[in-house]
Amino acid sequence: MSTIPITKRGAEKLKDELHRLKTVDRPSVIQAIAEARAQGDLSENAEYEAAKDRQGFIEGRIQEIEGKLSAAQIIDPATVDAGGRVVFGTTVELEDESTGDAVTYQIVGEDEADLKLGLINISSPIARALIGKEEGDVAEVQAPGGVRRYEIVGVSYI
Repeated sequence: MSTIPITKRGAEKLKDELHRLKTVDRPSVIQAIAEARAQGDLSENAEYEAAKDRQGFIEGRIQEIEGKLSAAQIIDPATVDAGGRVVFGTTVELEDESTGDAVTYQIVGEDEADLKLGLINISSPIARALIGKEEGDVAEVQAPGGVRRYEIVGVSYI
């Protein structure tokens, strides 16, 4: 299995979710199953079925997170020295050449990507276009509406 790049902050969020699933959600669903069993006939017990479905989801998510963390390559962007180039974990300030709009993105792993927060997936078209570029370069991104050109205004490792 290949390694999955993830920022230090992203790894902490996954660890927190795993801890919550194991210490809060799993015990509560076990309690719900026990209460549903106490009601008698399980063949027509909707609460029992719902609790079993929830238990399956929780166990699956626990396995998924444990797998991701075991394959994770945790990268702290503050310790990255890429000589001004855009790499994983980099925060990039861009200016759209056609509109002049300024945007800031941080290139992160798949699990921590959230466009509303300015966190873009390393495998997204814009991130792939930015990787390896430096401040002052222009990145061309194939967007659904056509090619968009972004000038890299700033590169930081925070």
